[in-house]
Amino acid sequence: MRFTELPRPALLGLALLLAAISVSYSALWMYYARWERPAWLGLRTEYLRAERVIRVTEVLPGSPAMQAGFQNGDRIVRVNGRLLTTANPYWDAVARGKPGDSVQFEVERSGLAPVLVLRATLVKPLAFDSDTPFGQWLAAQLVNSYPVLFVVVGLPVLFLRLKDTNAWLLALLFAGFIAGAPLLLLEPAIHPALRGFALSFKILGVGVTPALFYWFFAVFPEASPLEQRLPRLKWLLLIGSLLVAAPLAVWGLFAASSMPLLRFADRVGGSTARTVIFGYFFGAMGLGLASLVWSGLRAPSAETRRKLKVIVWGTVVGMVPFLLVFAAAVSMRRNYCDFPFWVWAPPVLLSFLIPLSMAYAVIKHRVLEVPVLLKRSARYLLVKRGFDLLLLLLLLLLMETAIGASQGVYEARIEEIGVTPEQALAPAVVLAMVIGALAVVAHGRLQKRVGERIDRAFFRSAYDARKILEELAEKLRTAGSREELATLLRQEIREALHPKTRYVYLEDAAGLLRAFSSDVPQDIATLPNNWPALDRLAQEGKPREVLLEPEGHTRFWESSFQRLDAVLDEMARLAPLEPECLVPLVARNKRLVGLLVLGPRMSEEPYSGEDHRLLAAVAAQAATALEGIRFAEQMAERLEAERKTAHEIEIAQKVQRRLLPQKQPQLQTLEYSGKCLQARAVGGDYYDYLDFGPGRLGLVLADIAGKGISAALLMANLQANLRSQYALALEDIPRLLRSVNRLFVENTEPANYATAFFAVYEDGGRRLRYENCGHNPPLLVRAAGTAERLKGAASVLGMFEPWECSVSETQMQPGDLLVIYSDGVSEAQSDAGEFFGEERLLEATLANRHLPVHELVDVLAHMVVSFSGREQEDDITLLVARCR
Repeated sequence: MRFTELPRPALLGLALLLAAISVSYSALWMYYARWERPAWLGLRTEYLRAERVIRVTEVLPGSPAMQAGFQNGDRIVRVNGRLLTTANPYWDAVARGKPGDSVQFEVERSGLAPVLVLRATLVKPLAFDSDTPFGQWLAAQLVNSYPVLFVVVGLPVLFLRLKDTNAWLLALLFAGFIAGAPLLLLEPAIHPALRGFALSFKILGVGVTPALFYWFFAVFPEASPLEQRLPRLKWLLLIGSLLVAAPLAVWGLFAASSMPLLRFADRVGGSTARTVIFGYFFGAMGLGLASLVWSGLRAPSAETRRKLKVIVWGTVVGMVPFLLVFAAAVSMRRNYCDFPFWVWAPPVLLSFLIPLSMAYAVIKHRVLEVPVLLKRSARYLLVKRGFDLLLLLLLLLLMETAIGASQGVYEARIEEIGVTPEQALAPAVVLAMVIGALAVVAHGRLQKRVGERIDRAFFRSAYDARKILEELAEKLRTAGSREELATLLRQEIREALHPKTRYVYLEDAAGLLRAFSSDVPQDIATLPNNWPALDRLAQEGKPREVLLEPEGHTRFWESSFQRLDAVLDEMARLAPLEPECLVPLVARNKRLVGLLVLGPRMSEEPYSGEDHRLLAAVAAQAATALEGIRFAEQMAERLEAERKTAHEIEIAQKVQRRLLPQKQPQLQTLEYSGKCLQARAVGGDYYDYLDFGPGRLGLVLADIAGKGISAALLMANLQANLRSQYALALEDIPRLLRSVNRLFVENTEPANYATAFFAVYEDGGRRLRYENCGHNPPLLVRAAGTAERLKGAASVLGMFEPWECSVSETQMQPGDLLVIYSDGVSEAQSDAGEFFGEERLLEATLANRHLPVHELVDVLAHMVVSFSGREQEDDITLLVARCR
């Protein structure tokens, strides 16, 4: 199961956890980036990691350190009794101390054998006049607010697209960018209770960011050529980085210091290890940039190139200067912050272009298909986005203020409550983090409620677009004529999406696409459905946006179609309709039976990916309804022309034969075949293959109570209900079957019912989900020769209302055989009155299991017919599938 297929509450919980951690770290970093030492000692030192001592390099004149007796070259071995396994004991006492604190040092001095004990009293820092230019001060403030934009962009996208893998990748990548802010220089200032959390987030984030950077741009918005050639590379980079970073992050969390990271650096400090580590960093980042640029230049359509343009430039300009500065620092074995301010600060400021360009692309071009409802009113955009930004800024301010205020309050009351600074501050820090987590939850709920009110206040009908189009899909099944169908489509699409123009073309009896609108120019009132452009649209089977642009005094079409003169000439004829989106109505055989031509939206926004999906669902329902209308017209014409029973039966037989599967979707791990031998010219048995897209297949076998024409008509009704709604089975099989049962109850007499077996097979995991609605239990014959019966708890369809069911699941293995059959097989009688029976069916299956499935179906059907020995009394229907 993919990560994004987890239940929505689980995804929401993980998103809230990521938000709380990211926001807490961001607030902590921004607070300590502005932190100033409250006390002064007057020593300049360096930590000797190998010897675990601090060496004094300079004693400032007149300082508390000079008064305590410190000399240049002294080696501090203990501070307040704590060994210097790291420099943190020294900084906890000196950097985090308060004026008046007395600090005890144990010092080794050259020429003196015993360890000296020196005691110094901290004083207020010396006041200096700041001569920092205003420009540098402002740039420093922006740099010290580095995480804000990454939080503001990454987290809202995640919460709006919890089921989108790219949204998770973006949020994790931006969390890694937040972790990239320099923290080790701030380590002495961070409170000990927070130090472990900050360092572990830093280590893990920096470690996996290059891998996430490559992964995101390798698959977003479409798989790059590099990803297509090396699909496992992203996994190798991520797993490799986690194997190194995750243990170090856990170690740093419990050690509450950078000691694990420093020891790791000592162990792998050789040239080979450095080459591997920095090769991974620059290699993964370089491959990510190359994938992004490659996708931007070689995108398959103008629409994709337009969406990527801003992201490409924003990411390249935002990343390349910093990578160059960082590479220079690595080659010189220095920290990039050691360079002059105006060398490293501009690249850091340029990195803000990464979240800004992503935010622009999300809002303007909807590259992640965030269902934001941007309206034509600039006032709406200002109110809605301004409210979201205000909430996030208040959240960050709350975290930073909570930490700072808590520290000030408790440190002021240390003597009053009689505890150490660390003991006094720890509860306040925990409280601040809890406040931040609660604020994240409150932000999500408040944003949703207020956002709904803003949406409804500014553009209520667009807010209800999804609901309107979903209701339209239900109404289409009731349309009895082309005129009624066209009227429904025009009215409901206008209410849902507010296009300036909308035209409906439906196939007429002559096979032409006829416009059901009075204002269509006469020369395009009918269209041939064999135009190359329309044929390509039918083969794709989904809505397409097109761009109509002026070129001199002519207008031409540019779309995802190839730039062929024939296509341009055809499309140019539709220019009077001012189209922006074409929606094909496609029959099951990929034949175009209708076309929706939608003009620009009144909101002046492009049709989003979600709009396309809703329109595709409506088009599928309309095509099914149109096929039903066409079949009904054909049947009515033939019944009118031929008023004889034999002709009626022949027509019904042809219609029913066409309702059975005409083609088989191909699967990698399943071969299957079905057969139906009707006892009369028409019958009530039905089987079908439902194509859910690559790697997913629905298998259906149903049996209508009764025989003859009445059973055949009920079978057609059941098939139409299943076909019109089967896409629901991908997410909710019980919902589909409940809907089918309800329609069957409403549209048939009380005595009519059907048994059915419905299953969905997933190619990748060989998983079979199924429900048995009062049907004969299919046989699942395992490769080892054992057999299982797939029973169910649901009752028959069409008899009871309300009606409930539950989905069962089983795992198939290579060599397993699934035999689904109707009661015409198991209840077939010989001349002696003996039933063929389930056991005889199982024995026949085992004896012939080596045959291909299409031959096995024929053999089993022949054995049943031969066993009967007389006129066939019931329909014989078999569906056999073998897992491979």
